[in-house]
Amino acid sequence: MKFNLKQLEAFVWVADLSSFRKAADRLNTTQPNISSRIASLESLLDVTLMERDAGSVRLTSKGQELLEHARMVLRATDNLIEAANQDALLNGVLRLGVTEMVVHTWLRDFLRELKERYPNITVELTVDLSANLEKELFERSIDLALQSGPFSRQTTGNIHLGVYPLIWICSPGTDLPTDRPLQLEELVRYPILTHARGTQPYEEVAAHFAARRDLPIRLVPSSNLAACIHMTIDGYGSATVPAAMVINELESTELRQIDYAWTPRSLSFHARYDAEKSARFVQRAAEIASEVATRFSQQFEAKINSAG
Repeated sequence: MKFNLKQLEAFVWVADLSSFRKAADRLNTTQPNISSRIASLESLLDVTLMERDAGSVRLTSKGQELLEHARMVLRATDNLIEAANQDALLNGVLRLGVTEMVVHTWLRDFLRELKERYPNITVELTVDLSANLEKELFERSIDLALQSGPFSRQTTGNIHLGVYPLIWICSPGTDLPTDRPLQLEELVRYPILTHARGTQPYEEVAAHFAARRDLPIRLVPSSNLAACIHMTIDGYGSATVPAAMVINELESTELRQIDYAWTPRSLSFHARYDAEKSARFVQRAAEIASEVATRFSQQFEAKINSAG
């Protein structure tokens, strides 16, 4: 019986997820394989690493002691591969969570650069609201979240990805004027299409219009910003969305920008991960995201300035 890294991977993931089944899913193998790897490791080291009963898993005191050593071995392996400039040797899965704004701006460029750096890392993609991604990140269902704040919990890995201002838009088919500042009474003649309930933009939009109970204000939240933009193009109402998501529609005149004195606060985006437990390539993926996001923002600002 030989010692191998798969045994250490199994040990670390079972310890982190407190589940043989979840560890098997994370490592794309079967639960019996995970059990076999743990049993082999315990036999080789002549220790009991964990106790199993009624579906729960608890590390023994010796298991707690050896867990960080196992992490150190896996990190050292990553460091060796990186130092040798042999990133193609890394095999694994990056479980990536992103919000819709990222999907419609620079996600494609990010995935292309990630594949060039790590050709044998497979990406499993989740697109969801930021609040849901945060929950999945702390459950370790995803490794890396590219998401907007505010956040209810802090992560040990956090790289700022930039700030994205929101603007008001409408369809040319509406009679909302775009050649002068718009008054609130004019804006609310049409439904207000917004981000999903519970998001920062929705809460701020709802608060902004709440004082005018004398007006028939209709808020239409959507968990899908692309659908919200399409509805705006089709004249269902006006909307406030990240400017970066609609630059092409504004250029093609499918949409027009409304001059309204107030908008929700800009969205601050971050790459968030567990720096203490994640593999090195997760941190590198976050750094690549930062580089791509910065380049996108620079190109977007240049485009705006040239249009102005």
